[in-house]
Amino acid sequence: MLEDEVAGKARSVKEASAALYTCTSARKNALLRAVDRRIRRASEAILDANSRDLESARLAGLSSVLLDRLTLNEKRIGQMAAGVREVIALPDPVGRVSRTIRRPNKLRVQRMTVPLGAVGIIYEARPNVTIDASALCLKAGNAVLLRGGSEAINTNRTLVEILRAALTEEGLPAGCVEFIDTTDREAVLLMIRQEKSLDVIIPRGGRQLIAFIQEHASVPVIVHGEGNCHVFVDRSADLDMAEAIVVNAKVQRPSVCNAAEKLLVHERIARKFLPRVAGKLREAGVEIRGDETALALVPGAVAATDADWGMEYLDLIIAVRVVAGLDEAIAHINRYGSHHSDAIVTGSKGHGEAFLREVDSAAVYVNASTRFTDGFEFGLGAEIGISTQKLHARGPMGLEELTCSKFIVHGNGQVRT
Repeated sequence: MLEDEVAGKARSVKEASAALYTCTSARKNALLRAVDRRIRRASEAILDANSRDLESARLAGLSSVLLDRLTLNEKRIGQMAAGVREVIALPDPVGRVSRTIRRPNKLRVQRMTVPLGAVGIIYEARPNVTIDASALCLKAGNAVLLRGGSEAINTNRTLVEILRAALTEEGLPAGCVEFIDTTDREAVLLMIRQEKSLDVIIPRGGRQLIAFIQEHASVPVIVHGEGNCHVFVDRSADLDMAEAIVVNAKVQRPSVCNAAEKLLVHERIARKFLPRVAGKLREAGVEIRGDETALALVPGAVAATDADWGMEYLDLIIAVRVVAGLDEAIAHINRYGSHHSDAIVTGSKGHGEAFLREVDSAAVYVNASTRFTDGFEFGLGAEIGISTQKLHARGPMGLEELTCSKFIVHGNGQVRT
């Protein structure tokens, strides 16, 4: 039965997490070096499995955006392996003592970083998450239960085989990485109710998946939120810089959560800036939706609806609004944004500082593309997701965010009176 299978794999991960809890940094790094070697040696098998997934996806009519997320090639396999090496190079946070308090009664109270334990990860389409998430979990001392999307079943299966072979090679329990090897959607519901075995669930996917997990999970959830990201071009912006940032943020990879979905432009420069940036966006195949003022300045643009302002497109679409100034831009972002990543392009230091201070998002930029919201780009190594929550973790989740803390207390016979 599927219920028994999911419960059994969750228990396996919980039991295996004990071996990782006390694992040395040297041993964890040796494990990840084995993963790196095996990924590079198995590129042909990975590509073969991925080609089968892509063929099925095309027959199923998946969009070009989802096909891009699903596709692996030699470069992307190389990037997966490089991500593992980045994680190896990172300092191990486990066992770090961050605070020491000496009490009047001579107790020494310390806070120590420890692994979360048994982590469940549910994700869609992108098979690189299998390696990225597992590498981070293992380095942080966590065992992991994976449930990837049905469209990547063959690729994920091959990648999990690599991970489990590396664990066996290094003398660690293969149960440190388990995989729900089914396309049955019921497995998700069963997995998020394994509160006796799993310490946390981290979902990566669309709005519907996230909402379903939040509603039904009995395991604590760290939400990888959607990315309705904005770029605001201020009146003092360098327009060449602004054009480059907007085009990069929208076009470089539109299917990812840190791509810009909305463009806000100060009314004082809209007449000069909007036609030129619209031309560049259209050259890249971007559909432009605009408010009334933007429509008058960009012939051929489509009228934006109220629903557009809160929408994550994950496609070559951008909605444009002309605003009266900084305050209106910030208010719009805080109302309609998803609190993921937002940017201002400005020549004013004061406006830049105000934007950083007042925009309530996980990552806020001055004069840079939102596309940098990424664990690798932030120097965290590969990321497990980008949290838009405020409890436990916010922003790109690297090693530090896959740990928690415990208090360790040293005494010499003290009793409380």
